[in-house]
Amino acid sequence: MTAVANIQEVAYELAAQFEQTAVQRDKTGGNAKYERDLIRESGLLKLLIPSEYGGLGGNWRDVFEVVRIFARVDSSLAHVFGYHFVNLATPHLCGSESQKEYFYRETAAHNLFWGNAFNPVDIKLVATKTAKGYVLNGVKTFCSGSVDSDVLLVSAQEEGREEPLLVVIPSNRIGIDMKGDWDNMGQRQTDSGTIIFNQVEVSADEVLERGFNASEFSKLRLNIATFTLNHLYLGIAEGALQSALSYTKQHTRPRSIAQTSAIEDPIIQHHYGQFYVQIEAANLVVHKADTLLQKLWDNPNNITPEKRFVLEMALQTAKVFTTTVGLDITSRIFEVMGSRSTSNQFGFDRFWRNIRTMTLHVPVDTTIQNLGYQFLTKG
Repeated sequence: MTAVANIQEVAYELAAQFEQTAVQRDKTGGNAKYERDLIRESGLLKLLIPSEYGGLGGNWRDVFEVVRIFARVDSSLAHVFGYHFVNLATPHLCGSESQKEYFYRETAAHNLFWGNAFNPVDIKLVATKTAKGYVLNGVKTFCSGSVDSDVLLVSAQEEGREEPLLVVIPSNRIGIDMKGDWDNMGQRQTDSGTIIFNQVEVSADEVLERGFNASEFSKLRLNIATFTLNHLYLGIAEGALQSALSYTKQHTRPRSIAQTSAIEDPIIQHHYGQFYVQIEAANLVVHKADTLLQKLWDNPNNITPEKRFVLEMALQTAKVFTTTVGLDITSRIFEVMGSRSTSNQFGFDRFWRNIRTMTLHVPVDTTIQNLGYQFLTKG
């Protein structure tokens, strides 16, 4: 079993393997089965699981660090890895104590990879009550990590229920048809396509009956995916910047005959100075939000609406900043590398395509508007 002490080492070893094929796999798309199995074999899927349940006993900061390490070279794998824990933590947040323990133990014992058909704003999947539980019929889209997953977190609409019904079921349950139709310009191997549910049976013990609003602790589930995305965005930006730096030093030509290398160019130096400040500042705002989350996670009975509000403001600030910085850096790196860097052999455009695809899921304009409203009314 992998120990928490060498998590970083294991993550960097995996990232080095992912990097070797990242450009070609971005072009190919589809399911990264081989790479996902490497993650399974590493033991990292049990990182957040408490040691008493057979896990590594890590925390959210450990998870986010691995997400960042992966995202620097392959943001698709970083995405499915991070969302594995968002999904896995849902029984802890929204289920019973026995469900929390059961799913933690099963995941740790069998290295289960969690995917989702969760998208709560997608209301085309309907749950119908039966004598033994529920039957699911309909369609879910944006089902990240679903293909090659072992477990699915699913949200569905039930007549008379205000919030979505949450269930956890095996990915190979009869009636589940994963279409494998994700073919977008970015995040090419997140398997975020469509799932069709045809008379899928769900037993009563697979339903997370407490839901989102059972407590202030359970309400963290509405925010927690954004923490993962903040690190995904920041990791992409860091990866793009490091790739640009290596290319600039090795390949970019001086713009003046008076210069012996591109790094002597004042304009290039200016750009890199801006990039450095942006990354450093993003790290600070993300760290602030992460620290608040971990404190609330470790003290679930002491969470108040006021503490959640402070967390929400810090989280949304980090989201805005990582989005803005990520989009800016991944676009502007070409200015310090030159026209030859646009060759498809390098695949540098994938950094921008990946972050542009992800940041459109929940538009940052809405977040900025809400921050402005909160500041005007409560500031």
